[in-house]
Formats: sequence, structure tokens, C-alpha cells
Amino acid sequence: MNLSEAEASALSGLFAALSRRPDLEAPELLAHDATDALLLETAAAGIRGSDGDLVVIGDRHGALTLGAVGVLGANRVRTHQDPLLGERALAANAERIGIPSGSFASHGLDAGLLEGARVVLMQLPRGLEALDETAAAIARWARPDVRVYAGGRVKHMTRAMNDVLARSFAEVRAGLGQRKSRVLTAAGPRDPGPARFPRWGEDPDLAFRVAAHGATFGGATLDHGSRLLLVGLADAAPDARRIVDLGCGNGVLGVAAALARPATRVIATDQSAAAVAATALTAEAAGVAERVEVHRADATEAVPDGWAELILLNPPFHTGAAVHAGVAHRLIRSCARALAPRGELRIVFNSHLGYRPLIERVIGPTRQVARDRTFTVLSAVRRSPGARTR
Repeated sequence: MNLSEAEASALSGLFAALSRRPDLEAPELLAHDATDALLLETAAAGIRGSDGDLVVIGDRHGALTLGAVGVLGANRVRTHQDPLLGERALAANAERIGIPSGSFASHGLDAGLLEGARVVLMQLPRGLEALDETAAAIARWARPDVRVYAGGRVKHMTRAMNDVLARSFAEVRAGLGQRKSRVLTAAGPRDPGPARFPRWGEDPDLAFRVAAHGATFGGATLDHGSRLLLVGLADAAPDARRIVDLGCGNGVLGVAAALARPATRVIATDQSAAAVAATALTAEAAGVAERVEVHRADATEAVPDGWAELILLNPPFHTGAAVHAGVAHRLIRSCARALAPRGELRIVFNSHLGYRPLIERVIGPTRQVARDRTFTVLSAVRRSPGARTR
């Protein structure tokens, strides 16, 4: 075992004190998992006493960063978390536990994060594209002797992850599975060559190209749900001039609305750093960047009260690797504050998820606009203030 008994006990106590707040909370969702413990245990020798050369990527709610600092004595840890709520949970947990905020700092996936990195801890992302972009970034900017420890739950890992890491590293080794988790260790960074991201895609139903980074939902494509929503976009609050693309992903919905309605202003918002970067690129390439304001934000917090005359929403149905309707519920509830009186929410979702009762309760009168074998598109109009609900 790479942890002493005292370190193992301290780590267990630290994990027990973690919270997911302000991220979605539910009894079945935890702020840490066995992979966090296995990563810290596997890399303990390289973490102890590190000062400025430890990087943590994909830390869900702070377990890796705070474990490295609070138990193994690391300092000046650099972190990258694509979701904004992960960053906020890390900061909140540090304050709750009493770990100085100056012992870690958040960065984008860039040279500021990775230059001089000797050890990298990483929770494996869900998608191979995100892993590819991350691995190439480490190989490009970290030290030649960097060691990467990438962990995940065995049920979510595939042989393809080893292959993706091997594009950027000469040595990739899989550790033994423990507590249903496994760590891949990579070393010997290869020359990454020309940048592989962002990637660009085209679709016959779109008049513009779509950008995507590795962690951008939907990639550089028009996903099926957004395609169905766009079919009826022309009759969605046709007089609306203030539009929100909520959970904007690659920016398809907001950019399409801006092109179709030259007098509109769009606020595109997502908590994903990869999403907002992709949306900004998509808007710029389509020639509407001056009318599409992009924010990395939680739900509609970047939208003034009652500002939106139309909100377009294709909500995610997962948090991390867990399928959970609570993510969409959070976004739907946030729309009520942001919508103007008589403003419209146009939403698409997997039909079996049955969001309509919630939408009618928190927004207002709702009708079905379109439906196919998989998805449903609903229109809901915000009821006037003071109107009674059923």
C-alpha cells in the first residue's frame, strides 16, 4: 500500500466531509468515488510534498485536489475542471475543510495549466475525444519526464482509452483493478504535432460550420434532438428579439436563431468550458459573434430577470457518468426567472423522461410541437405573474 495508515485514515475522513454543493445533490450521487482514492494511493510517492508541479484534471468536486493538499502535503496544485460547478464545489469544500484557497488554482486546458507539470492526476472523461485533447495538451506542455495517472470506474473504461493515450505517450500501462476502479499510467510524451482541436463539422441542415473541443457535448455535429427542435424554430415566439441558448453545447441552436432573425440578441450559456469555447468559435465563423454573447455560467445566472423572450433548451440527462433527470430539472426551473411574461420555452428531450408536468407547473401552459420515435419538442409560455397554477 502506497499510503501510510495515518494517511489512509486522514483521506477517509476528508472524503467523508466533502459535499457536491452547489452541484446537483441526491442520495445516490457522491462527492467522491473509489477512483479518487485509488489515484491518490497509486501516485502518492510523486504527490508528497510537490510544490507547483502537480496538475489535477477532471476532479469532480475536489476529492483529488484536496486529498493531495490536505493529506499528502502538495502545494500550489493546478487544476482543470470543465464544469463550472465542479470548480465551485472544489472551492466550497476547501473552505469547509479549512484548506487555504491559495494552495490550488483553476486554469483552462492550456500551457498555464501544464507547463512544468511532473505529475498529472486525471479522472478519465466520458468521451474519447475529450481524452485525446487532454492527453495531447499534456504531451505538448508538460515536462518530458511527466507521469500521468488516469483513473476510472472499470465499467466505464475501454481498451480504446489505452489506444488514445498511446497517441500522445510512448508508454501506457494498465494497473490492476481495485474496488471496481483502475488506473492507467502514461509516460514518455510524444511530439503531438499540429493541434487536433477544435474540430469542425458541417451538416446539410445548417448554413454554418460547427466547432467542438473534445469535451463539447455533441461534438462538431447537429445532434438529433437539436435537429428536431430547429425544424419548428420559425414559429417559436416569432417576435422574440432576446433569445437564450441554455446549455449551448457547440452553439448550434443560438447561432441558428441569430442567423434566422437578424434583429435578435442571443445569450448562449453553458457551465462547460469546452462548450462556451466551441460556441464562441461557431458564432464567429457564422458571422454573428457580435450578437451572440457567450457565458460560462450555472443555468440562467447570466441572464437578467425577465430578459428572455425565447429560451431554447436541449438539456443533458446525465451528471458525469450517471444518468439523472435532476440536471434537466435544474435548468427548467431556472427558466421561470429568466423568461419575460408570456416568454416561451422551447425544449427538446428524450420522450420517456416525461418533463411535461414539471414544465407546466414551473413555466406555464404547454403544448407539444413535434415528436418522433425518440424525442419530444414542447413549447411552454410563461404564465403572467400572479396567475394561479393547478
